[in-house]
Amino acid sequence: MSTQDSQRRSGTSAPQEHDDVALPERAPSDIDADVDAILDEIDEVLEENAEEFVKSFVQKGGQ
Repeated sequence: MSTQDSQRRSGTSAPQEHDDVALPERAPSDIDADVDAILDEIDEVLEENAEEFVKSFVQKGGQ
């Protein structure tokens, strides 16, 4: 390893400071509502395309 390589590597090991960003807090009920909406959407898709969805995961001849 050359001196230049070791200098490059030692420069990357210095700790980097990150600004703390405050994320907006959400009520658990809001998160639950979002999850329920996503699950409802998935359920609707599966009701319409369940057979096609399952066929896309069926292995064919040694795959």
